[in-house]
Amino acid sequence: MKVPVLLGSVRSERIGLRVAEYVMRQLRERGHEPVLVDALVLDLPLLDKMYKEIRTQPEHPLQDKLTGLANLYREADGFLVVSAEYNHSIPPGLSNLLDYFLEEYFFRPSGIVCYSAGSFGGVRAAMQLRALLGEVGMPSISSILPVPKAHLTLNEEGRSLAPNFDQRSAKFLDEFEWYMRALRAERQNGVPY
Repeated sequence: MKVPVLLGSVRSERIGLRVAEYVMRQLRERGHEPVLVDALVLDLPLLDKMYKEIRTQPEHPLQDKLTGLANLYREADGFLVVSAEYNHSIPPGLSNLLDYFLEEYFFRPSGIVCYSAGSFGGVRAAMQLRALLGEVGMPSISSILPVPKAHLTLNEEGRSLAPNFDQRSAKFLDEFEWYMRALRAERQNGVPY
């Protein structure tokens, strides 16, 4: 299945890239096609207009970039969202990345992978992220994958250094796969609107 992995931190010395690399490797090992969508690399300006407003303007400077993302999102079976925790909330880069789209997310599950340098692993941000993801049409699965002390849990290549972390992530991904299969089957039967 195709899974965009949305990474929202735009800090220069971010740990999130190793978290994204970890989940992408796990997805590849399960036979899926993860695609990294990195807010830092995309360098989208603060939201002025959503893609649905831009797509009718062929000369708009974001047209090609956003059309590519829209096409990827329409092909997606689910989304994994990798979020840091800034002030008990999500990073502004992640919010900006998510807000450009709406219909492209509909009826696809999301999984939340949160991280922090502290022992809570970004769970406070995850709780706020659940509300946002549900509102944009990609409700999160019930489990989350927190990565506490991310700099000690994963190495720079995104490989696990912590005992039992691979087992925890396997359970999380099992649930995520179940939701992707279930919602894909229902989308093939049609959606409510």
